[in-house]
Amino acid sequence: MTTSPEIFFNLGAALAIGLLIGVERGWVGREAQEGERVAGLRTYGLLGLLGGGTALLAGEIGMLFMAFAFVAIAGVLVTVYAVNLKRGHDVGITSLVAALLTFIFGALAAIGQVTVAAAFAVLTTLLLGLKPVLHAWVRRLEERELRAGLKLLLISVVLLPVLPDQGYGPWEALNPYRIWWMVVLIAAISFSGYFAMKIAGPARGTVYTGIFAGLASSTALTLHYSRIASRRPAMAPMLATGVLIACGTMFPRMLFLATLINQDLFIPLAVPAAVMTTIVFAIALIYWHTQHNQRGKTDEMTLVNPLELKMAVYFGLLLAVIMLLGKALQEWLGDMGILMLAGVSGIADVDAITLSLSQMSRTDLQAEIVVAAIVLAAAVNSLVKGGMATAIGGRVLGLRVGLPLLAASMGGLAVLI
Repeated sequence: MTTSPEIFFNLGAALAIGLLIGVERGWVGREAQEGERVAGLRTYGLLGLLGGGTALLAGEIGMLFMAFAFVAIAGVLVTVYAVNLKRGHDVGITSLVAALLTFIFGALAAIGQVTVAAAFAVLTTLLLGLKPVLHAWVRRLEERELRAGLKLLLISVVLLPVLPDQGYGPWEALNPYRIWWMVVLIAAISFSGYFAMKIAGPARGTVYTGIFAGLASSTALTLHYSRIASRRPAMAPMLATGVLIACGTMFPRMLFLATLINQDLFIPLAVPAAVMTTIVFAIALIYWHTQHNQRGKTDEMTLVNPLELKMAVYFGLLLAVIMLLGKALQEWLGDMGILMLAGVSGIADVDAITLSLSQMSRTDLQAEIVVAAIVLAAAVNSLVKGGMATAIGGRVLGLRVGLPLLAASMGGLAVLI
């Protein structure tokens, strides 16, 4: 084994990692008497250094030495834990696991993986320090919320990956993977929106959810909030703020996607997108200021049903119909049907038409037609969301959402004209 500055640095990092975890463990057990802890600050520091030294020796002797050393350390720690438990001092198994991780992180640092070891040591320390917060979350978690989370994992992690990512049916317009992805997206927005309002309170939760939903699917957020408004009419003014924030976020996202595919579209599309964004956000800001002053009333609202799979599936079927109809128009009318296709596509989604037309603009489609089609799709989508808010959420939500979206649509189209 040759001595080099790198070895000193790596062993120093191993020691620092152990001390970092030891500080957190020592602070948690600061009230415990001597001998009532599995390990303290010094012990964790030495465990990190021991892991580093063992890894260096294993490089010379063989990895089997590393395995024996780990088993030996685990045996010593388990023995100490058993002795403390026999004395009536239940220190918990967390400190034991943290000590074993310290040994492993020290070994990783010694073999040159300092960045990986340090990063996960920090994450481990944060996780250890978040015990009160995590336990509080678990205590507040209801059975129906746990079941809803498991359903979301089922439809996303289990079902989505096995669906074929290819077209079927006429013109191969129906893609099961993309359609079900929209179902997962809608379910996830409903689920995250529920917890956003539960954790932050309804007034702030609607705004936070609106921002993140606008980066994914403002249509899904509008559908979800409209259904809440139909059951809780008193929440309609507050929910309108979240809907408008999501809808306003859609326009910058639309500009970003188009520019990502074709940079030449940025300048002609930036002006109508800016006009539409400004109109919607300005009115949403007014709504937020009004509701902020009345937040005490809205915070008392109760929330129900954190995950609505039926509406998500319904929206997925609607998307399939629109995808089929849009493909038919494109096949029948060719380039002359671009604007009609954009209008039809805008009923369900703006991203798909934005990406496809932006790609076409790089070859055989004029930028002016692409910009007009994208803005038209955004305008139609905005009007559809206004109609959705009115039909499902009621008159109050419909007026507060529909009128601003109508003004934004007219403003964007007026810039083109």
